[in-house]
Amino acid sequence: MSKRAIGSYSSAWRGLTKIVVPPLVYSLTKHEWHGQDNIRNVPADSGMILAANHLSYADPLPLCLFTHKSGRYPVFLAKSALFEMKGLGAVMRGTGQLPVYRGQADAALVLRDVERGLRDGACVIFYPEATATRDPDLWPMAAKTGVARAALATGVPVIPVAQWGPQKILPYGSIRPHLLPRTMVQITAGSPVDLSAFEGQPLTSKVLREATEVIMKDITGLLAGIRGETPPAEPYHPAIARRQARQEARESNDLSITDAPADQAPDGSGTIGSDPIGSDPAASDMTTPRSATPQTASVEPVASDTGASDTPASGTGATPT
Repeated sequence: MSKRAIGSYSSAWRGLTKIVVPPLVYSLTKHEWHGQDNIRNVPADSGMILAANHLSYADPLPLCLFTHKSGRYPVFLAKSALFEMKGLGAVMRGTGQLPVYRGQADAALVLRDVERGLRDGACVIFYPEATATRDPDLWPMAAKTGVARAALATGVPVIPVAQWGPQKILPYGSIRPHLLPRTMVQITAGSPVDLSAFEGQPLTSKVLREATEVIMKDITGLLAGIRGETPPAEPYHPAIARRQARQEARESNDLSITDAPADQAPDGSGTIGSDPIGSDPAASDMTTPRSATPQTASVEPVASDTGASDTPASGTGATPT
């Protein structure tokens, strides 16, 4: 594989990670792996995509080892902030990982580097969700379409990968890892995703969304096999969840206004009734009319922490990571 396959990298850095990462991961986790032949069956000089669900900041290292033991060196799409961290940034750059700059007009340019690398034989790992899942039950959520774009533009195989266990080591949002006892991390790679229905079609938003949904369906199916559970019929969608939360807040506020006591004074003037401030003569004009517009509770948006933005699948944007 040429160096151009993953951009500028150092063979020394890569060699060092092959020495350091395996014992580190083995010391922190137990593992149960399946489907590595689906990766090994792809010719060594051919590019490929591993599309995996994202549970935790702890899952890249076990996935690195899984990929390495399957015969390929992993190249991740990672948020640019990681490249600016002292120590870690040198490792990321030295091993040829790809930075994704969020909130910039040229964020999608990383896909050009990805496509170039795939054509030259790189093994690129995408987290199609672009961030750790926000699904309350940790199923894959609606994904971004960058993975479909890269696959359809280059024709390389997409190997779906499901993982389960890293969220026990470092739950999303936590800064305290649970290192002992060692956690079982289960990883399964499936057969290449069948994207033949989309071959030769223009890369429209509709095509990219549908192709992404096919990829995510395979990943979710693998995860269901690991967990022995039935996944939801529709993936969790953060934007829809936010809208529902706002609607529920409005309805709750409307209900509280409707149910609020409003005692009527004998002379017909408005009073506060049983409200404590009703005893204050100055409060006699403070009655809240029923037609008053209720205030809605604001809901903070969920920020995505990795991946380059692109067209949404099932209504979301699409990114590699």
